[in-house]
Amino acid sequence: MATAQDNKRNSNEQKITRRNFLGQAGGVAAGAMAMAGTAASYSRVVGANDRIRIGQIGCSDRSGGLRRMLKLSMEKGHNIELVSLCDIWNVNLDKAAADVKELFGNSPETFKYSEDLLAERDLDAVMVATGDHQHARILAEVVRAGKDAYCEKPMANTLEDAKLAHEAVLESGQVAQMGSQWLSCPYHRKVREIIRSGRLGKITKIEQSWNYNGPRWYLPRDPDIAAIREQDTDWERWLLGRPWRPFDPRVYFEFRIVRDFSGGITDQWYSHGAGLAHFFLDTFIPDDTVANGGIFAWHDVRENPDTFQCLSTFQSKEVLYSYSSSFGNYHGDHTVIRGTEGTLYSPGGEGSPRWYFKPEMVSAWGDNVVFDHSAKGEPEPEMVKADGLENEIPPVRQDDNLSNHTDNWLECIRSRKRPHGSIETGFAHAVAVVMATRAYREGKKMFWDRNNEEILDHPSN
Repeated sequence: MATAQDNKRNSNEQKITRRNFLGQAGGVAAGAMAMAGTAASYSRVVGANDRIRIGQIGCSDRSGGLRRMLKLSMEKGHNIELVSLCDIWNVNLDKAAADVKELFGNSPETFKYSEDLLAERDLDAVMVATGDHQHARILAEVVRAGKDAYCEKPMANTLEDAKLAHEAVLESGQVAQMGSQWLSCPYHRKVREIIRSGRLGKITKIEQSWNYNGPRWYLPRDPDIAAIREQDTDWERWLLGRPWRPFDPRVYFEFRIVRDFSGGITDQWYSHGAGLAHFFLDTFIPDDTVANGGIFAWHDVRENPDTFQCLSTFQSKEVLYSYSSSFGNYHGDHTVIRGTEGTLYSPGGEGSPRWYFKPEMVSAWGDNVVFDHSAKGEPEPEMVKADGLENEIPPVRQDDNLSNHTDNWLECIRSRKRPHGSIETGFAHAVAVVMATRAYREGKKMFWDRNNEEILDHPSN
């Protein structure tokens, strides 16, 4: 069942033989992959005192956050240099180069195409911050070129791409950190420690409700949309194997609300939610998922829902997992982890570091008493304190740019240990994302076939 399959997936010695999916994508990036296959010898072993030389592929907004994470890591003593940038739109590239100059004081090399950046022999690692639908294929390109990688989430939003990236990372032996930064948050790691200790008893349910009020991902007067021209970029490369359509600046920048390129809420927020559920439960991928929602608040050009909810089960753990987001109301964000002996509660949304523990006082039905601690009085909720941060009261929200995650990545580049956001976590959240997106779009319950690693619309047995 799940345990055997999960243990199998945790082995970095696992070798999988699947077709080269990237090569089937109409030749869009086949040349880049062919080049990357010959570049594996370019990798080098980073010594304990060597400077780690880093590049970035994709120079839009999220790449700026990653640069700030690197800057914070540098200020903690990590010996790094951001030496190269790549983006197929020169405006993004120029802005990012100026940002590097301001943050780090150096002028990076700039490239339009990823294969040219990856040909740099003295490049150790690459951060991928492109569009959702491009992550997996570029991640595969990076590790096959012999570079360690940091890949933004979702790792993939199709099962084929998830398998492609997973296979490429395992076969390469490179360190790959997924951009699920909350896995390195000391407060979330403390929550998992409490769960593992048994203080909550038997976990039965996890609930996440993370919300926003506004037409997220749609900006009618976006200056970038007004500025870009097709000749300024490479539209076919941007599509990267997705169904061809004429050049559309709005799709280029607001792909998160376009069905062909993203699930929207599922790709962006649920990927974090599912990843944390896996992390807390020490298991990967729901066994089944149902979903519902729609465009209920913002009737603009979006194709993906602004209101979404899904429900999943982890059969081996006997846990029900509920996730929801609304972009039409910002009240009542929370995460609740319910156990027979206690509850962990966070009164915040995605990544909130503020958690409380509250023990259950009574378990009974009539005279059928399982336990009764009510004689001790009703205890106050106990704030969860992270190790080394016992004197700090955490905020309800924290910044996305969590340098603990880049710290962990850089440490693993040197030690060659498995990072917190390993390729296994990336594969797991990607499968969960695809299941949730398909469940919503197809109006069916989706099932994960662990033996064959396939998503089905019926039980596998």
